[in-house]
Amino acid sequence: MDKYEKVMEIGRGGFGRVTLVKSKDDGHQYVIKKIDPSGMSTQKRQEAQKEVAVLSNMSHPNIVQYKESFEERGCLCIVMDYCEGGDLNKKINSQKGEHFSEEQILDWFVQICLALKHIHDKKILHRDIKPENIFLTKYGTVQLGDFGISKVLNSTEELATTGIGTPLYLSPEIWESKPYDNKSDIWALGCVLHEMCTLKPADCSRMDLELKLSCGSYPSVSDHYSKEVCSLLAQLLKCVPTKRPSVSRILDKPFLSNRIQRLLTPQVERTGQSKTLMVSEEKIQKKRPEDEKRQEDKGM
Repeated sequence: MDKYEKVMEIGRGGFGRVTLVKSKDDGHQYVIKKIDPSGMSTQKRQEAQKEVAVLSNMSHPNIVQYKESFEERGCLCIVMDYCEGGDLNKKINSQKGEHFSEEQILDWFVQICLALKHIHDKKILHRDIKPENIFLTKYGTVQLGDFGISKVLNSTEELATTGIGTPLYLSPEIWESKPYDNKSDIWALGCVLHEMCTLKPADCSRMDLELKLSCGSYPSVSDHYSKEVCSLLAQLLKCVPTKRPSVSRILDKPFLSNRIQRLLTPQVERTGQSKTLMVSEEKIQKKRPEDEKRQEDKGM
């Protein structure tokens, strides 16, 4: 901590706090997530260590950038870039009922998808995609964060079985205690898209939530947005996981794919990412495995 000057505390959780700091070396602001493991179960300690491991392997303009980690007085400190624009949940709440433009929603949505594609390509499930874990930089760039409960799959066929995440964004297969894969993240992505359109999460009690969401019942957004958005939402919130598109298939949709280069170019310039990143994202897995493509075509 000697390398950083505390600015203010910006968050607090069950096992620690989040502090905004200023680097004495470069003058930049960072966020330090300080986790006190003393009251943690072994599982929670492992999750904290996992977050460090996952973040250290991420390098993408739409993922919160990891800087370093260290221990201090028995606490694990994770240093990450600071997103001055706050999180998407605060942005939604600040609208006070005034709907976002479709252009704005799709720009954010595509960036979330690019981040999700990056982690899915690495065989990682996020498992807690929600507006509070989606951040905005001062430039308006979207960055996906909080990988504390992510899971790395040993193969693309492996299914996770741990029921974990935030209830409002849990897929039907998790509610039903069934094995799940990256299509569970796609369901959560659909929930976030719906919330960006309606400015509120599922409006029902916890008991009703399981029944309504697992049956694919949700308020329509057709009054404000295009048929393409409504159709996309219906695909993301399919109750049967195999009927949901992969993130690559989502980004292949013409009304989304034409935004990719425009969104990535300024981000690549600002973050110093190589041109290779932009090109690889632009192509969006043109050489997908045929078995995945056949499975998705069957369900679409």
